[in-house]
Amino acid sequence: MIQKATQKPLSATDYQNFRKYLENMCGIVLGDNKQYLVNSRLSKLLHENKLASLGELLVLLNKDNSRELTNKVVEAMTTNETSWFRDIHPFNTLKEKILPELAKKSRKPIRIWSAACSSGQEPYSISMTISEFQSANPGMLNSEVQLVATDISPAILSAADKGRYDDMSMARGLSPERKKKFFKETPNYWQVSPLIRSRIQFRPLNLLQNYALLGRFDIIFCRNVLIYFSTESKKEILEKMCRCLNPGGYLFLGGSESITGITDKLDMVRTNGGVVYQLKP
Repeated sequence: MIQKATQKPLSATDYQNFRKYLENMCGIVLGDNKQYLVNSRLSKLLHENKLASLGELLVLLNKDNSRELTNKVVEAMTTNETSWFRDIHPFNTLKEKILPELAKKSRKPIRIWSAACSSGQEPYSISMTISEFQSANPGMLNSEVQLVATDISPAILSAADKGRYDDMSMARGLSPERKKKFFKETPNYWQVSPLIRSRIQFRPLNLLQNYALLGRFDIIFCRNVLIYFSTESKKEILEKMCRCLNPGGYLFLGGSESITGITDKLDMVRTNGGVVYQLKP
């Protein structure tokens, strides 16, 4: 009989070393009392690798030249919690304010970035919003719309790229009308329509890395992401995002996130139900 490795209690030293490692790798900052979170998220990984402690895992991570184990740790520690049309106001603002503005400018193409897109609900919701705007305003938006969706997790990106969702996922924020219009039901899953999928390019990206290869954007969605970063990393990320925005471009953050004390390159624009940030002239 194969003996399972008995996992040792998480030591203070191992926890502090792991906090430093995680922040260096992907910018996520763990609080002083998140030991339970680390235990719950990594216990399966420790078991699979027959490791008895977080310290043993750190030893392997420092030898991980292929980054396979590193990617698994980052995937385990990042929160992939999302839903369709989450916090509805950004999508309403996109439909009622920003798309009409961009349509008048006739910029070709219109480019939108969904940062930390997780399992794909946000970029697909954006694409559905674009289709709804075009249907409601025939001939108004003649420009091509391109979406780039990025995430640090290769596994979650691969799943998002397929555009397949189970019944439980479909029940979270998706109306019956949109479900019928934009998805096809199969025996095992719901498949997003080819048109909605065709606008989106999924690409792996660590937000601490360089964004230059992504190009410039008219709109960036970076919602409920910055709360996991240190103030220094937030400043770095927002500075790089501002450099990616076209003149007058817009940035959506999460409802609990703010740019106060972090950057002065953006103006707050109040909209019906929330705020959006616009690059200053």
